[in-house]
Amino acid sequence: MADISRVLEVQRILEVAVDAPLMGVFDYLAPLATGAPLQVGQRLRVPFGRSTRMGWLVGSKAVSDVPEHSLRRVSSVLDAEPLLPPDLLRMLVWASRYYQHPLGEVLSAALPKALREGRDLARGEMCWALSAEGRSADPDELRRAPAQLRIYRALKAGAAPATAADLEAVSGNWRRAIAALAARGWISVSHSAVPSPVATVAPDEPPVLTAGQAQAVAAINAARGFHCFLLDGVTGSGKTEVYLRCMAQALAAGRQSLVLVPEIGLTPQLLERFQRRFPVPIALLHSGLSDGERLRAFTAAGDGSAAIIIGTRSAIFAPLLRPGLIVADEEHDPSYKQQEGWRYSARDLAVWRARELGVPLVLGSATPSLESMENAHSGRYTRLALPARTGAAGQPQVSLVDLRQHATRDGLSQPLLAAIRRHLDAGGQVLIYLNRRGYAPVLMCPDCGHVLECRRCDARMVLHQQRGQLACHHCGSERPVPAQCPDCAGELKPVGQGTERLESALAAAFPDQEIERIDRDTTRRRGEIERRLNRVRRQEARILMGTQMLTKGHDFPRVTLVGIIDADQGLFGSDFRSAERLAQSFVQVAGRAGRAEHPGEVWLQTLFPDHPLLRVLITEGYAQFATLALAERRQAGWPPFSCLALLRAEASERHTVFNFLQAAAALARDHAPAGPDVLGPASAPMERRAGRHRGQLLLRATARRELQLFLPAWRAALADIETQRRVRWSLDVDPIDLF
Repeated sequence: MADISRVLEVQRILEVAVDAPLMGVFDYLAPLATGAPLQVGQRLRVPFGRSTRMGWLVGSKAVSDVPEHSLRRVSSVLDAEPLLPPDLLRMLVWASRYYQHPLGEVLSAALPKALREGRDLARGEMCWALSAEGRSADPDELRRAPAQLRIYRALKAGAAPATAADLEAVSGNWRRAIAALAARGWISVSHSAVPSPVATVAPDEPPVLTAGQAQAVAAINAARGFHCFLLDGVTGSGKTEVYLRCMAQALAAGRQSLVLVPEIGLTPQLLERFQRRFPVPIALLHSGLSDGERLRAFTAAGDGSAAIIIGTRSAIFAPLLRPGLIVADEEHDPSYKQQEGWRYSARDLAVWRARELGVPLVLGSATPSLESMENAHSGRYTRLALPARTGAAGQPQVSLVDLRQHATRDGLSQPLLAAIRRHLDAGGQVLIYLNRRGYAPVLMCPDCGHVLECRRCDARMVLHQQRGQLACHHCGSERPVPAQCPDCAGELKPVGQGTERLESALAAAFPDQEIERIDRDTTRRRGEIERRLNRVRRQEARILMGTQMLTKGHDFPRVTLVGIIDADQGLFGSDFRSAERLAQSFVQVAGRAGRAEHPGEVWLQTLFPDHPLLRVLITEGYAQFATLALAERRQAGWPPFSCLALLRAEASERHTVFNFLQAAAALARDHAPAGPDVLGPASAPMERRAGRHRGQLLLRATARRELQLFLPAWRAALADIETQRRVRWSLDVDPIDLF
């Protein structure tokens, strides 16, 4: 590929990466009239098969291997200039090779949806208003369509055209309602001009730094060029304040800062804090935004009008005009790894991009990943420790509830109930953690033992009592709760606890307290998690409960007690990362207890109070756990002391999956007898999902270079396996889940 920072010297035959699931690039004849010289990175419209696709110009040459009479001509050039800066294009080309994914899809994934669809960068956000016919229409015609009526009234009352965000606030079903109104001819569509990024407020006065914070800030700000720092700080130690001080230096130098967070729920909290500190425009990038909002943020990052960019995984693709600092908060979080399509790691790409840009990178966590810990031990990263909390609050006191001696009712033991009441009576707030949504994970018949299972997956249906449905949390299928056992007509009983059932139990035990439940079921609507968290921070709800959504970086100053309902989840997992995940979840959720001047307690309910993992975490902390876990990983040859690639396959018939995987394994051994270890094939832990059978083949190499040299030829050879067209397969480099 040509130097992507330069205009192409040869304009005759163009090399185009097409947005299609095919490796390699395709040759096209240049358009007849191009005007200005073409540049690598411009979007093109090209004929592809019987349709037209978007593609990217990635190079050119004088002669093609394909006869010139067989070449097709580029239909149109969409951009006067490339949308992505040279550093970002280089990263994406490298990532396509590293993760073995088609370059056209990789380049398209880096863009907001509006640009992937070929829209103009400056076109702005789509807006809706009533047409002349709509304004003169009789709203009584909508009396049987309440969602349409709400949208109609909102548009009629509005002084300006409504954006997607405006309509979302009116109705979660607004897209269907707008389409129905448009079909009547009552709607006109326009595109707004691109406004300034997020509004700002007057700045706050920064607090006095602790000695640890001051040392960390000094080390990061003294870095010249690329340097990766692992900010290893206990919960409540003030990692965010370190980010803010380093961002202040970048801003003073006229540079932009990119801050990555693992979950959408963290962005409002960070945005508010950053706005209180810096009187500068801030752009947000995450999947909860409308297409127009994402386009605005992308534009603001690229033209430099946004001084700070905050976003989730895909924000690593934000173009930066004046880069100065990159931060990845909660760097250990698995949400940084994309699990569908192009399976990239945003944290790992942040390392590559910071090196390419020559700027410092800060990876922050109270529970760093074992990969990052090993990088710090080996000297590739600089570890900066924040071992103590800010203010007067110390580490919370941890107590175990032995469930062999204390029975539970709806998941709550008497010792835990007593602790909750004690903290509520003292004016504190309580956080109850259970990483299992729904009412009960099992619905069974005690008479005959029948269990309600998903018809399409090797999984049990979860009871969601409030909506009267059984749901599979793997394929999404739902069905009504049966009135009786389908086998013996006996009475069905819910077994086990989910957050919905736990909420009911807490409401019965503490009828005078407001309870806020936060899980995927209660926060589906836009802005809902913000609203619920704000109620907790205003102390309108004294009991907060939910899933792992609560464990990630939230600050609840009045929470003095954390109760972990089931500390045993993950103690005996089959994945080699199970212990690491459990340790991180435990430390993260325990860290919500006791902030500012309020001491905290943590109560864990467990059937295994003497389990070595729990004992190490409680008595010696996460750092000692990580030391022991790394020693085990080294001995067993698992990452970070090896590199993995996982070939996943699925099909409607089991034998088709394993015929393909066995052929793939044979190819791997034939191509490189002394190459990576070939483990499998084996069934996926959940072999049948959504009606399809699943299997996998694991490759393990001692060095990254060994694996990268092996993968391209092997992946290409997979396309020649006779059965590959009858399976859906994907290759995951550096997988974080072996399922």
